[in-house]
Amino acid sequence: MKQIAYDIESRVIAKLTRRVVPFLFLLYIVGYLDRINVGFAALQMQQQLGFSDATYGLGMGMFFAGYCCFQVPSNLVLERVGARRWLAILMVVWGLVSSSMALVHTARGFYALRFLLGVAECGFFPGVIFYLRNWFPASYYARTVAWFMAAGPISAVVGSPISGAILKLQSVGGLAGWQWLFILEGLPAIVLGFVVPFYLVNLPQEAEWLRPEWRSWLTETLAREQKSQMTVTGA
Repeated sequence: MKQIAYDIESRVIAKLTRRVVPFLFLLYIVGYLDRINVGFAALQMQQQLGFSDATYGLGMGMFFAGYCCFQVPSNLVLERVGARRWLAILMVVWGLVSSSMALVHTARGFYALRFLLGVAECGFFPGVIFYLRNWFPASYYARTVAWFMAAGPISAVVGSPISGAILKLQSVGGLAGWQWLFILEGLPAIVLGFVVPFYLVNLPQEAEWLRPEWRSWLTETLAREQKSQMTVTGA
């Protein structure tokens, strides 16, 4: 019996890892690129718009102002509407905001869009962590989160050559390279935002791509862990 249970466990975790983690990994890479591409655009953008270093630095920092101010409200909405729906909404919004950076021509507009990007992105990471907690048993949860967080440094490595290539599209279609950078790196977030509701499933009970016996094992395991945690905390 122990061997059978172990076989089911290993197969379920392997299936979850293949199905869920790579997709969330991709979402994080896209989000991280939209966060840092303003650094790649700096030279061209400052020269064309006449922004000083202080103006540009303040604009970059406005992202974190929005991120910090709205993280708690975003998490409250997440709990109410569910991780899948909230992640989809956030991705579409931050993709639109990121692409709209191509329209910036004043410092105020730059500050406003960077602030809004922080507001949109602040719920993404907590949303993914919440989502993973609803799918992976405690013994696998930390490892899965670690894999997901590796997307941050990897996106910086991947983003450099991609952003450099896009910046060479100077004057194509009457747009500067930095404008193409924001447009082309914002579009994937919008597209993936519409894919999220169709690809991700809220809870294991709804996962038709899991075998019935695998689904039963996973839901029972997660329910047992939740009950044990509530007992320990006295809830």
